[in-house]
Amino acid sequence: MKTVLITPNKYVQGRGVLNELGDYVKMLGEKPIILWSPGIRGVIGETVRASLERADLPLSEVEFRGESTRAEASRVATAAKESGADVMIGAGGGKALDTAKAAAVEAGTKMITCPTIASNDTPTSAATVWYDEEGNFEGFECWPFNPDVVLVDSLVVAHGPVRAFASGMGDALATWVEAEAAYKTRAINLGGGVSTVAAMTLARLAYDNLMEYGLEAKRAVEHQLLTPAVEKIIETNVLHSGLGFESGGLATAHMVANLLSNFPECKDIMHGEKVSFGVITQLCLDEDTDVEEMYAIYDFFIAVGLPVTFAELNIGKVTRDDLQAVGDICAGDGSLCANHCFEITSDGVVDAMLAADRLGCERLTAAGRSQSTPAG
Repeated sequence: MKTVLITPNKYVQGRGVLNELGDYVKMLGEKPIILWSPGIRGVIGETVRASLERADLPLSEVEFRGESTRAEASRVATAAKESGADVMIGAGGGKALDTAKAAAVEAGTKMITCPTIASNDTPTSAATVWYDEEGNFEGFECWPFNPDVVLVDSLVVAHGPVRAFASGMGDALATWVEAEAAYKTRAINLGGGVSTVAAMTLARLAYDNLMEYGLEAKRAVEHQLLTPAVEKIIETNVLHSGLGFESGGLATAHMVANLLSNFPECKDIMHGEKVSFGVITQLCLDEDTDVEEMYAIYDFFIAVGLPVTFAELNIGKVTRDDLQAVGDICAGDGSLCANHCFEITSDGVVDAMLAADRLGCERLTAAGRSQSTPAG
């Protein structure tokens, strides 16, 4: 059975590296087009324009409309074709970058991702997560290539929302938990092969970095400080997690997180926040979970402000019947939960979600936080 590792062509991270965007664009083409929201344009617009001007490059712009839908990606691809663009730049958060990647494939351009937050691991990946116009999860799609350049300006990230930074840690911690589960069954990764030792090592490094530097980094970002710990966690959230999930494998944590998106009350919950609850659900489901490690993960999530209860996901009154649809899909054909080495049942997934919530309430109490009422 073959092993496969897929990666972006170049990963660049550091203070002020967005000033070098023009140089990296010029290595790939002559007519860039950028997808960003008005808010992101307001944060990095002057830097981007100045960098492209220094490289004698024009700039076409497309405004991101907020959801990574197939229609939005096609609209952006059409704009790229009409402008004659040969380099697509996606700037902002995960949905904008996912849309830009899909549009680059359709338009036949090179691809640069410029994440302005370290909230998830999409910047390095060759995949797009699709939603409908209402924000409901529809599935994901893998592309033939990863981004040509991933450009992460650490100063921009450190000055960004603290909640987004913490959310990225939830997404990144899932990398090891899921990759370890998938490796036991030699599950096929998103690259079309079994995980390499390199991918597993990166996944484990993500976990270790989070446990050692995560809380320190979050406290620094709360004061908009760019410290060595922040640099380590940015790299963890974006690079280690990105390569680890894509070439390591996914399992229950992301399956549950994606399906939580279909609850209207969860629409404002960030991806990594939903993934953190997916992680503890997977730990409650897995037959081989180390209990002490599970408690350590719960306590880490609580320390950095990630949700461990239904109440923190805005679904505190959810019932078993409400969760049954999640369980049914998790146990159905094509589910990421099939990457476990034990049988997955709908009731088993629902039981694990309810158990994760109850244990979350207990750990919150132990940490001196306000008690949430368990669901179910």
